Amino acid sequence: MRALIEPATPVVSLLRQATTSRNDIPEPSPYLWQHSRRRRQRWAVEAMDSQKAAVTITSSVVPAGGKSLSKENKLWGGRFEESVTDAVERFSESISFDKALYKQDIRGSRAHATMLAAQGLITTSDRDSILNGLDVIERTIEAGDFVWRTDREDVHMNIEAALTDMIGEPAKKLHTARSRNDQVVTDLRLWCRDAIDSILFHIKKLQVVLVYLAMRNEGLIVPGYTHLQRAQPVLLQHLLLSYVEQLERDAGRFIDCKNRLNFCPLGACALAGTGLPIDRFMTSDALGFTAPLRNSIDAVSDRDFVLEFLSASSIAAIHLSRLGEEWVLWASEEFGFLVPSDSVSTGSSIMPQKKNPDPMELVRGKSARVVGDLITVLVLCKGLPQAYNRDLQEDKEPLFDSVKTIMGMLEVTAEFAQNITFNHERIQRALPAGHLDATTLADYLVKKGVPFRTSHDIVGRCVAFCLSKDCQLSDLSLDELTAIDPVFEKDVYEFVGVNNSVSKFCSYGSTGSACVSEQLSYWVSKLGISTDASE
Repeated sequence: MRALIEPATPVVSLLRQATTSRNDIPEPSPYLWQHSRRRRQRWAVEAMDSQKAAVTITSSVVPAGGKSLSKENKLWGGRFEESVTDAVERFSESISFDKALYKQDIRGSRAHATMLAAQGLITTSDRDSILNGLDVIERTIEAGDFVWRTDREDVHMNIEAALTDMIGEPAKKLHTARSRNDQVVTDLRLWCRDAIDSILFHIKKLQVVLVYLAMRNEGLIVPGYTHLQRAQPVLLQHLLLSYVEQLERDAGRFIDCKNRLNFCPLGACALAGTGLPIDRFMTSDALGFTAPLRNSIDAVSDRDFVLEFLSASSIAAIHLSRLGEEWVLWASEEFGFLVPSDSVSTGSSIMPQKKNPDPMELVRGKSARVVGDLITVLVLCKGLPQAYNRDLQEDKEPLFDSVKTIMGMLEVTAEFAQNITFNHERIQRALPAGHLDATTLADYLVKKGVPFRTSHDIVGRCVAFCLSKDCQLSDLSLDELTAIDPVFEKDVYEFVGVNNSVSKFCSYGSTGSACVSEQLSYWVSKLGISTDASE
């Protein structure tokens, strides 16, 4: 067997050499050698089959219902004497996923062609041919009749090559003063901008659903938890509105991200700009950007806007995951506070009695994907020198996945929230446990002039006494209370019990009825909710 093998040597030839060149190998038993030879021959056949299949997939492009199209020269292929191998082409292509940018790519090309004509770099006739051709291509894509070719690598070259096939020479002028480096990042900024608008719509929808849910459960007190232990009584409305607040900050992060990414890279070209008299402000205005990016190297090389977008998505996903976790717990037999309808529940393939809140379990689970997408792009970007690097092709799939996932999470959470009820009877039975009114009793002692640390100790001894008697603070007689500390008076019974406890909260933003009513009114007004819709 040769020590060195040329890279072009087919895999099958190597396997054939391996099955025939055995002079330097001790002769094994006839049975073992025969078995080994059959195995190697089988490998050789399998390798040939794999190679044949790969050629079938990549050596031609087959349009729907059409004839095979032979591979064509690359638009960048002028200085090359050989075409890339099938393996390199399969590994390098991005059309399988970046075709999602077609609408933004066509929009950018329209603005660019219009600017080139305005600057005298192409004729108005060429501009009109380009614009008309792009319109036809867009309609063809949307009708599902466009042929996406892997040998054309990406969405930009697919559209440009199709335009060239359609209108000829004018299409070859479209890439004047433009690189795929600035083209792709322009597309991506436009796509992110559109995606943020869709996410903001779904966030507001979920906020509205949660506010309606709060309005339908006025006055319902539930246990509030810290460390997953009973803490203090809170109004369910207060708890639901806490998620509305978190979603509002999520929306704010997306809006901030949109404002920061809304600057135009088009015209930065590969990295250094161009010597042609283009008008970057014209294209920026046409595409709805705030302004062109000031530095052409920065324009093509950084994906901090993608990282910020993914970060905002990750934080929103964590908020949704926490809501999902709470509702999954509340739907369990151990809690029994929440009852999902059959329309948002699933069953078990083996246990007939099961009714599972699977949508919210998946919301909890899919948050991991969104966070993972952020980590992927963080690691992708961490070692890149200025300016553009092909690594950045890999920013799109995590971004697309993150947006698809967060949109699904928002949508299904809103759907779930519209199809649940709260078990008032079960919640009422659960309220006495845990001495939820203990902190309110401590506040009572503070109002009597007792230092808080002392009142904390006194109420702690009251709770210990209740535990020994298996009773609640409201069950203790005045004699029993004064035996613990003489500061207690008859008015103490206005501070014990969950209803009394909730009624005593008065600080801004607290769970007191008046405070929660103010919060609810704020959100009804801000979200434009009709109060009749909750009826």
